[in-house]
Amino acid sequence: MPGSLDQSKPQKLCCQASGSAQFVQKSAPIHGSRKPHMTADTLINLLFLAIAVVVFFRLRAALGKRTGNERPPHDPYASGPFERRKQGEDNSADTLDNDDNVIPLPGHEPTRDAQIETAPRPAYAPEGSALANGLAQIELADSNFTPEGFLDGAGKAHEMIVNAFSAADRDTLRQLLDDDVYRDFEAAIEDREVEGRKLEQSYVGLSSADITEAELDNGRARVTVRFASEIISALRAANGDIVEGSPEAVRQVVDVWTFERDTKARDPNWKVVATGGN
Repeated sequence: MPGSLDQSKPQKLCCQASGSAQFVQKSAPIHGSRKPHMTADTLINLLFLAIAVVVFFRLRAALGKRTGNERPPHDPYASGPFERRKQGEDNSADTLDNDDNVIPLPGHEPTRDAQIETAPRPAYAPEGSALANGLAQIELADSNFTPEGFLDGAGKAHEMIVNAFSAADRDTLRQLLDDDVYRDFEAAIEDREVEGRKLEQSYVGLSSADITEAELDNGRARVTVRFASEIISALRAANGDIVEGSPEAVRQVVDVWTFERDTKARDPNWKVVATGGN
């Protein structure tokens, strides 16, 4: 009948807009539920997942897991007589601006308990002598100090300073010498340059290095070393003539230098504060 809906047939509703577009809604037939089927992509994803699980457990078995007791990574610069200061470390006011040529004397050896017996070896000083007492005081103030380590670094510093002086390497000298000593070295270099002279020098080797004095004064450690070295040295005038020494003869040179370091400062470097001979 007009105005009634036939309930036996699917309904169709049409809405005519002012344009040509027409929106139609039809009731879809109802079917039974359909089981999902396995696609090729699903199989591939499951395969990769299985492989990832196997790899994870293989790596876990081979590498183990962190327990918190692992050794820290090895630092190749953590020991030895020439450890350089770490970049960005907050050092004392007299910290050097350039670390490239700085030699700490000695370097950081494994820290020892300050209460451990610190009497120097008989090879360096007789027991009870002023030298033995001075070394013992320095060892108590600086747990990284040992006579052996100090002499090793001091010998290398001696060679560097001798070579830097002959090459007029002011940067290296400035970092290894105290201000007063540096001014003396620089004055000698300037005299050579003004006269047009050139120092040809070769450091053959260090024959011996012996600690002769040691003291601790208000936290400042001072150690005096007598160096005996072999050097080939010749000073040439501006015209090339040799005015002193020989380019072939090896001669024995004795230097007595005093090194100083503030044991209260974080800067581990020693500087030469006095030089002399014999």
